[in-house]
Formats: sequence, structure tokens, C-alpha cells
Amino acid sequence: MLYREAQVADIPQYMAVRMAVRENQLSNPARVTEQDNIDYLTRRGKGWVCEADGQIVGFAIADLQDHSIWALFVHPNYERQGIGRQLQTIMLDWYFNQTQHPVWLSTSPGTRAEEFYRQSGWRETGRTASGETRFELTIEEWRRRSNQI
Repeated sequence: MLYREAQVADIPQYMAVRMAVRENQLSNPARVTEQDNIDYLTRRGKGWVCEADGQIVGFAIADLQDHSIWALFVHPNYERQGIGRQLQTIMLDWYFNQTQHPVWLSTSPGTRAEEFYRQSGWRETGRTASGETRFELTIEEWRRRSNQI
């Protein structure tokens, strides 16, 4: 597996991963435009991809402006290989080197993603207006958790 910083040219490949997921599916792909992706990669934050066999099989994007995780997805054929955990580690290490502001994310309740975040030390802080589970993580919580891994 190769982990590297995401580039604008990676958008079509990582969006194919985004569309392949079984949980937290994007109900309307038109809601996430190419310009949105470009902004998150170049202006709002930074992203990373995981490549296997020359193909992108996972990606993660952190948003410094909104202090959130915009994306963390792994292709179903590559689940349970530690890709999500490694992408999360790279992304959160980078995020907390930029700011000490807590980071948040949301995901559909009752999903494997929700359990992944709980096991990774994220704290549930309630529900979003759309009913997703909202999680938050502080730099102290991340440092404690990453020292245990």
C-alpha cells in the first residue's frame, strides 16, 4: 500500500471509491462537485490517498476552515486491511500540526463507520440536523489515543 498526498488529478479515481461504498452512500452525486473537491484539496485543507495495485482504494480529506473531516472512505474490496485507520492517522497528525482546534465529523448512525470512530477515540456529541451521529476529537484525546496504538 502506498499512502500519499492527494492531487487534483486524483479526484476521478477517489470519487469512484466514494461511489462504491456500501454505507454512507452519496444520495445525490451532483451535490459534490469537482470544484468542491478542488477547494477541499487546495484551499480549505488537504487530502491523502491510498494506492494498491496502481489504483486509489481509499482517501481522506481534512477541512481546516470548518475544522472537520470532509471525507474518509475505503473501497469495499479493500475494507478491513487497516487502510482507513492509516489514512485517519496521517490526516489527524497533519490536522493537529496545523491547529489545536477540536475537529468534528458526522456519519450515519448504526454503521460500521460509526463504530470505527468510537473505537478510534472520537466522542459522540449529539446528532446533526439530518440525523447523523456527530463526533468530536481534541488534540489531547488524539495524542492519548495515538500513543496507545
